[in-house]
Amino acid sequence: MTARTLLRLSLFPLAAIFVAALVFAALRASAEASPPAQPRAIAPRGPLLPQEQTLVSLFENAAPSVAYITTQVLQRTFFGQQTVAEGAGSGFVWDTAGHVVTNHHVIEDASRVFVRLDAGQPIEAKVIGRAPEYDLAVVQLSRVPAAIKPIPIGSSRDLKIGQSVLAIGNPFGLQRTLTQGIISALDRELPTIEGYSEVAGVIQTDAAINPGNSGGPLLDSAGRLIGVNSAIQSATGGSVGVGFAIPVDLVNRIVPALIARGRAPRPGIGIDPFPADVVARAGISGVVIQDVRRGTPAAQAGLRKYNEHTGDLGDVIVAVNGRKIEMLPQFVSALDRAGIDSNVELTVQREGKERRIKIRVVDVAR
Repeated sequence: MTARTLLRLSLFPLAAIFVAALVFAALRASAEASPPAQPRAIAPRGPLLPQEQTLVSLFENAAPSVAYITTQVLQRTFFGQQTVAEGAGSGFVWDTAGHVVTNHHVIEDASRVFVRLDAGQPIEAKVIGRAPEYDLAVVQLSRVPAAIKPIPIGSSRDLKIGQSVLAIGNPFGLQRTLTQGIISALDRELPTIEGYSEVAGVIQTDAAINPGNSGGPLLDSAGRLIGVNSAIQSATGGSVGVGFAIPVDLVNRIVPALIARGRAPRPGIGIDPFPADVVARAGISGVVIQDVRRGTPAAQAGLRKYNEHTGDLGDVIVAVNGRKIEMLPQFVSALDRAGIDSNVELTVQREGKERRIKIRVVDVAR
């Protein structure tokens, strides 16, 4: 390598620095000569559309009554160590005494429950009533805020398919989320306890409901509670526009009982039926009686149970008030519709013959 080559290589960095300085000076001069960029003017939009303002008002009125519920569940690992798992759901304020309604499956097995209202801090709450057969529960706040706001109660008996509904809850932990839709169907049935019981008169909606919405309110266009969002039908676990809500008329009957007694009355006639899956596998349509309790309306009416020694089915209940019964959940729903202290007509089959029996519905909760 010659001395001239070495000189060229050593001078290259200095030349590059000199050129860069000239470019920087030119850019700076150009920037100083140009006026700074200004934000664009905001175009006036005018007032919200009437339907938009209605939704905004409905949400602002209802949101303070909606609760964000978190739970702690004690669990044991494979090695016997104790861990705490957390869950989340929704609920709503029932009264000024600090009672909050939610789904039973939201607080099931919880060792601690916390409720957050509006923008306040979480408040610890105690479970005071459970009705797993209706998937409802009530918790009471340990401290009641001064501005607590119960949700307005509506009716579900006069709902129409196609009317607008709103759902407010905490899907995936995202607090106070509003979704809108319509009532897609009425009088659906929602299984609860291991297929034994079904909630009757369930509302189906296409308002987006996702995990975390459970226990939150379904509102009508007047901002009144018409249902408690409880479940979705989905192959993916996310909303596909098929959500279900427990009707408010049922809620308005069960919740006061949970507050007063910690349990809900359960309509029955005093029989212990065989599970629905057992009867279905046997190819039998109707309710097969496993046992008849003494002193109950079923015993007084002379209903006969299954005889395990002879294989005689006894009385198989196939209709209630003329409405066909094929499985146990339908029977439970029919008694729930009739209500406690009412009289119903059972159609039963015995030894191939059909007969009708008048029988009283009573509270069989234990």
